[in-house]
Amino acid sequence: MATKFKNFINGKWVEPDSGKYFENINPASKTEVLGVFPRSESSDVEKAAQAAENAFEKWKEVPAPKRGEIILKAAQLLIEKKEELARIATREMGKILMETRGDVQEGIDTAIYMAGEGRRLFGQTTPSELRNKFAMTVRAPVGVVGIITPWNFPVAIPTWKIFPALICGNSIVFKPATDTPESAIRLVEILTEAGIPDGVINLIFGSGSDVGKAIITHPKINLISFTGSSETGRFIASECGKRLKKCALEMGGKNAQIIIDDADLDLAVDGALWGAFGTTGQRCTATSRLIVHKKALDDFSHKLLERTKKIIIGNGLDQDTQMGPLINEPQREKVHNYVGIGKNEDKAELLMGGEPHAEGKCSQGFFYKPTIFTNGNPGMRIAQEEIFGPVVLIMPVKDFDEAIKVINNTQYGLSSSIYTKDLNLAFKAVEKIQSGIVYVNSPTIGAESHLPFGGVKDTGNGHREAGVTAIDIFSEWKTVYIDYSGRLQKAQIDTE
Repeated sequence: MATKFKNFINGKWVEPDSGKYFENINPASKTEVLGVFPRSESSDVEKAAQAAENAFEKWKEVPAPKRGEIILKAAQLLIEKKEELARIATREMGKILMETRGDVQEGIDTAIYMAGEGRRLFGQTTPSELRNKFAMTVRAPVGVVGIITPWNFPVAIPTWKIFPALICGNSIVFKPATDTPESAIRLVEILTEAGIPDGVINLIFGSGSDVGKAIITHPKINLISFTGSSETGRFIASECGKRLKKCALEMGGKNAQIIIDDADLDLAVDGALWGAFGTTGQRCTATSRLIVHKKALDDFSHKLLERTKKIIIGNGLDQDTQMGPLINEPQREKVHNYVGIGKNEDKAELLMGGEPHAEGKCSQGFFYKPTIFTNGNPGMRIAQEEIFGPVVLIMPVKDFDEAIKVINNTQYGLSSSIYTKDLNLAFKAVEKIQSGIVYVNSPTIGAESHLPFGGVKDTGNGHREAGVTAIDIFSEWKTVYIDYSGRLQKAQIDTE
């Protein structure tokens, strides 16, 4: 019988008010139930929000360096449990162990970085325009924050949000994706073991329509940090706008890699393979468009096709596997529907793949073959819409200027890449590409935890996660004026 898990509220593991549960399924073996988890309701969110509000008053008074010490202890525990957490994540969402180890490592890196922020949390000092007056800024916590995370990085993305929220002195109501609930439990257990006080972090499982909406609209929750689809992000922005509530949204992408004719084509193919088929294409930074100079098109396409044919598909726990399954059957159906759209689009040519992979052991999971289209143009739906699967479109261009027009011709602007040996073109690309992240001679995936992460246009709402920019999300600026003149001074009026 599968293990039954509970919500975590005010330092205790508790049953959901509904008494209902959902199954957590291994996407590589759909008959394997990994556990059953609470199907929570708004009443559970109410309890969690109240616990977080009560805990906030004490937590914000803990000196930031002391909060940092707790987060550093969490980093040490993540290091100790790295392999265990990686295996749990692979069973839950399917990507290969090499990648889930990297997922956990990103959480470790974030913890170490944010622990150090406990001895910084820098404000600013600046001259006052008046005599005998001191001016400075300090940071204050936001209060109770709601954190809603996706399934594709079940350790890294929650840590991107939780650790900066904690170091700033906030308390948390955390809703992970229903596809990766056990990873969230293990992370909360680590935080508890590290010394996070009761009520500072509360974990509620359930659907977006029930739990997610209740978190977004709850009057005690002052900030929503969300990673997911642009459609859901628009709903969150609307609901938060009605309540004048802060929200930080990290959403979709339609990322592209430009290959100039002078590029190292073998290196560019390495990048395209990793960017398009790493995590089975289930990254917001995944490479879904390959914009290739016509002079390099034949050689690049041939090399990419030959390399892609050699990708080993299977259970992510197997050491030889290079690409795991999609997360669930609805996602596989979505990917297959987009492949059908691509087949029917004018001039698009399917080079390989385009169907589920159901051979041998893979017949029991949600596997899909690596898929390559060519002869793409910007008007195609598969060139514009996020597929979130192992599907990539090759788009020929005549020169650098056309490549820039094509890469920018999308509603998204998260990550981008250019392969060239021409330093001038590389810097022009950095300047002209409309995206929050630009890589030169490396793929569109590979963000580092101490640098800002996020994008422009429909990718986000102006915030950046990771690095010091995450502190701006989870803190409020407070401006302080100290007048030691002993008399009334009027800004912009007194001149002495």
